[in-house]
Amino acid sequence: MKSTVETLSPTRVRLAIEVPFAELEPSLKKAYREIASQVQIPGFRRGKIPAAVIDQRVGRETVLNEAVNEAIPAQLFAAVQEHDVKLLGRPEVNVTEFADNEPLKFTAEVDVRPELTIPDLSGIEVEVDELVIGDSEIDEQVSNLRERFATLKTVERPAAEGDYVQLDLNATVDGVEVPGGSASNISHEVGSQQLLPGLDEVLVGLSAGESATFTTKLVGGDFAGQDAEVSTTVRTVKEKELPALDDDFAQLASEFDTLEELKGDVRERVTRVKKVEQIYAARDKVLAQIVEAAEIPAPEGVVKDAVEQRKAAMTDQLERIGASLEDYLASEEKTEEQIDTELQEAATEGVKIQLLLDTIAEAEQVQVSDDEFGHEIMHRAQRAGMQPQQYYDQLARSGEAQAVFGDVRRGKALQIVLERVTIKDTAGNPVTLEAIQDEHHHVH
Repeated sequence: MKSTVETLSPTRVRLAIEVPFAELEPSLKKAYREIASQVQIPGFRRGKIPAAVIDQRVGRETVLNEAVNEAIPAQLFAAVQEHDVKLLGRPEVNVTEFADNEPLKFTAEVDVRPELTIPDLSGIEVEVDELVIGDSEIDEQVSNLRERFATLKTVERPAAEGDYVQLDLNATVDGVEVPGGSASNISHEVGSQQLLPGLDEVLVGLSAGESATFTTKLVGGDFAGQDAEVSTTVRTVKEKELPALDDDFAQLASEFDTLEELKGDVRERVTRVKKVEQIYAARDKVLAQIVEAAEIPAPEGVVKDAVEQRKAAMTDQLERIGASLEDYLASEEKTEEQIDTELQEAATEGVKIQLLLDTIAEAEQVQVSDDEFGHEIMHRAQRAGMQPQQYYDQLARSGEAQAVFGDVRRGKALQIVLERVTIKDTAGNPVTLEAIQDEHHHVH
C-alpha cells in the first residue's frame, strides 16, 4: 500500500491510498467464502461453491465490490497510523479507480484534531458576580418548609381562596352523562386551577352541602371541544393552618433545636448552591476565553454529527413527553432555522471545548484510573436507572465506552484549568473550587 496525506484545512485532511491488487487477495478470498455461504446454487452444497461458478452466477463484479468494501477500513487504518493522523469523526471514502487485476485507488477525507497552542493558563483571569444572599431567599425556603407541615382543619364557613374542599363533580353534554365525567370526594385547593376551568370561580362562597353548576369546554374524550354542564357539590371546607415559626417548628421540621439554627442551616445550603453556580459561571467564562485566545477551529464533520445528535436527543425528549418539534417551536415562538442555528452554535462551541480539553489532557499526561472510570459508569447507570454492569455492557456493545472515558479525562483536564487560572468576584475576592470538590461534578 502507498499513501499520501494532503491538508485541506487546519481540521481536515485527504488521504490518497493505492493498494496493489495482490494485497486484496485475502479480502477476495473472504468475499468468495461470504457469498458461497449466502447463495444457493442447485447441485452445490451451500458454502462449497467453486469461485468460477460464483463468477458465472453472481458475477465477478459483485465479488470485487464486496472485497473492496472489506479491504478499505483496514487499509485506511494503516494509512492513518503511518501518517499519525489524529482522527476525529467518520471518514468520507471515495473510490477513484478500481478494476479487476488493477490496483485499488481511493481517497478518504476526514476531520483531524488541529494542532493547538494553549495560552499560559496562569495569565488568564475571569470575574464572576459576587455572592449575595438576601434574607428574603432564606425566608422563602423556610416558608416552603412550613407549607410542608401545614395541617387542614374543618371550618363551618363558605370556601375561600386557599382553602381545601372535598367535592363531587358530574359533567353532562345536552343532558347525557360524559363517560368518566363524574368523580366523588376529590380533594381540591380552591384557586389552584388544578381541575376544570371555571370550577374555582364557583367554589368561592360555597359552604359544605351546597352545590353550583358551571359550563366548561371539554379537552379530551368523546365530547372533546364541546361545552359541558358541570355540577359540583362541596362536602367539606377545610382551612390550611401553618405551624407557628418558632423553636417547636424547628424541632418538628428538622434536626435542629432552635429556629435560628434551622435558618443558619438553610443559609448554608443556599450558599453552597450559589457557590456551585458561581464556579460553573466561571468555568464557562474561562473556557470561552481560552477557546478565543487559542483560536480553536471547529472541524465541520464533527460539528455536523454533533448537531444531528443534539437534534435527535431533543426530538426524543419531546416525544417522551408526548410533544412534537412543531409544538416546541410554537411554544418557544421560534422557527426551525433559529433552532438549527442555536444547535449549530452550541455544538460548535462544545466541539471546540472538547478539542481544547483533549489537548490539555495530552500535554499534562492526564490518566484515568479504573476507579475513576468505574465511578463515572456507576453514576451514569444510576441516572439511567440501570445496573452498572448492564449499563457498561450496553456501552461496550455500542462502542460508547471510549467516549465516556474521554469525558472523564476531559473532566480532569478542566480541573487543572480551573486550578491554574485566576477567578475573582466583582468585589475582588478570590473564588475557590471547594464547593464542587465534595460533590460529584461533570463537564458537559
